[in-house]
Amino acid sequence: MAVFYGGTFDPVHCGHLEVARRARDRLQATIHLMPAADPPHRPAPGATALQRAQMLDLAVAGERGLKVDRRELMRSTPSWSIDTLHGIRAELGPDAPVALLIGADGLVDLPQWKAWQALFTLAHFVVAERPGIDLDGRLPEPLPSFLETRWADSVDDLRAVAAGRVLRLQQPLHPESATNVRQCIADGRPWRHLVPTAVAGYIDRHRLYATGAGAPASL
Repeated sequence: MAVFYGGTFDPVHCGHLEVARRARDRLQATIHLMPAADPPHRPAPGATALQRAQMLDLAVAGERGLKVDRRELMRSTPSWSIDTLHGIRAELGPDAPVALLIGADGLVDLPQWKAWQALFTLAHFVVAERPGIDLDGRLPEPLPSFLETRWADSVDDLRAVAAGRVLRLQQPLHPESATNVRQCIADGRPWRHLVPTAVAGYIDRHRLYATGAGAPASL
């Protein structure tokens, strides 16, 4: 099964890595972390796409089963998930199980995504729990009725078909968020414990986030 974990990763932090590791171990699959070039549904990131990808490279170096996938950085169009999945399907064919790894907040916001219902014809969803979001509670309409018959009980349910199911990824909940990391840096509060050591060094070298904007990255 091919698993893709998209996001701005601005910056990648320890919570991101814990989600990716837990998904890798639960699904027994390589996790492809895809930094977004131009997320249409979120404000512009604080670091450049190149910087965010370089921080991801540092974060996953030496990590079994975690890889950086730059496909969204190579497009001149916005990083719509529907377009990304069409490209993945063109590579892998119609029958290979494909999954998108998202946070619980992503599931709640899913009706705002472009052609969101069509995404289920192209991929499964693996949903990682997030603090403050109760997946057992009331999801916004029209998600409850749409997802009612799509919940998967096991990884085998995902492997049995190419797309269309939703699996909950239970994991230790981490309060970190990229927004919190950026705010801590801007405010001069402790932040290095929130990101991998190599990423902290990169942020220091490039003076990222201290003023809310990143300096140009060196190649």
